[in-house]
Amino acid sequence: MPKTVRSEADLLALIPEAHRRTDEPALPEVTEGELMRHYIGLSVKNHHIDRGFYPLGSCTMKYNPKVNETAASMPGFVAQHPLAPCPGALGSLQIMHELTEYLKEISGFDGLSLQPVAGAQGEFVGLLIIRAYHLDQGNVRKKVLIPDSAHGTNPASVVLAGYEAVQIASNEDGIVAPETVEAAIDEDTAALMLTNPNTLGLFESNIEKIAKIVHDAGALIYMDGANLNAALGIVKPGKIGFDLLHFNLHKTFSTPHGGGGPGAGAIGVVKKLEPYLPLPVITKTGAQYNLDYNRPKSIGRVHNFYGNFANNIRAYAYIRTLGAQGLRAVAENAIINANYLRVLLKDTFDIPYDRICQHEFVLSCDRQKKHGAKALDIAKRLLDFGFHAPTVYFPLIVHEAFMIEPTETESRETLERFAETLIAISDEAATNLENLTGAPHTTPVRRLDETRAAREQDVCFKG
Repeated sequence: MPKTVRSEADLLALIPEAHRRTDEPALPEVTEGELMRHYIGLSVKNHHIDRGFYPLGSCTMKYNPKVNETAASMPGFVAQHPLAPCPGALGSLQIMHELTEYLKEISGFDGLSLQPVAGAQGEFVGLLIIRAYHLDQGNVRKKVLIPDSAHGTNPASVVLAGYEAVQIASNEDGIVAPETVEAAIDEDTAALMLTNPNTLGLFESNIEKIAKIVHDAGALIYMDGANLNAALGIVKPGKIGFDLLHFNLHKTFSTPHGGGGPGAGAIGVVKKLEPYLPLPVITKTGAQYNLDYNRPKSIGRVHNFYGNFANNIRAYAYIRTLGAQGLRAVAENAIINANYLRVLLKDTFDIPYDRICQHEFVLSCDRQKKHGAKALDIAKRLLDFGFHAPTVYFPLIVHEAFMIEPTETESRETLERFAETLIAISDEAATNLENLTGAPHTTPVRRLDETRAAREQDVCFKG
């Protein structure tokens, strides 16, 4: 049958008269060229990885290959209804099943769920799995150990899951010592949460000893996988003592999460924790793929449908494009780039933990602060040179912290230009402090009065 074409009058009749316009909209008359320039102009006011270097330490803002976008926007994926019955969605189910198998191989874990849609939600899901496991064992445990260098979402997730967060100190080398864990752990401890490499960019070399202490106490050890970019193809967390881990697919496997999302926080677990994974779990029987809801010990559904499907497609494309050797090269290049920058900057800035790092390292701007320039001032001045500012004032155990993560795809020339710029800004602290503390000077939005913003908060929506 031919489609019925409704007239303008018919369409207008669908709108209640009270909601119809009575005057013509005040739209500007512009050419197509002017319209395009308007939107292109808006796009270049924002800094993004395609525009310039984005060394945001602790958040892995890496380049997202455009082939990933092509794959994620294929009609067969974008037009697939999430409630389509399994026989009509076998291609999508196959992609998700294969992705879980790849991630299990990469991480060394036995079971995996793609359902969490952020790193923080992956943490929360991991803690719910930990709680379900202990309750199934007849244990009610009350606290979770967290290092003082942990991501801020770790203690937040712990409290949200109903536990008490207990902070433990890093040692003078910037890592967790086994004796510190042994002194803090007891029969009330449900788990230790550990980021590896940690937020200082250092590998937790005591992990096997720490894991034994945790397991001997009947607790579990959780790995925050935000920094997995340094371990791809080199270390399998599931084989060195960790019981579960969340992946940041939107970091480690491309799709930078600027603007707040969307994310993908897949969770991997060892064999004994598989029954507690969120449902449904994708299964394969012969050539058929299905969604298994018959999981009586599962913590239940934690997100509508099956996770952020488009991000999972991007991660799948990234893994298939690079292969095993390519993923290892990602980690190796990220480590080389971080250490190259560390050495270029060590004579100008203080580096509290000045040794071979992994994917990132943390400077201190204490030397520059003696001239009156804080880490925040240096970060803002970088914007004038076309660089996104790194993370500042984190981790809290480094005074005037300046955390840099160059990732693996930046060229030597870009790294050297970034280092030269930071050194020039450091010189400016001593010679032209007023220009530095007034930065940025070239951005669409200039220096904000942050003290006033904190004291006079206006968070009301104005229509």
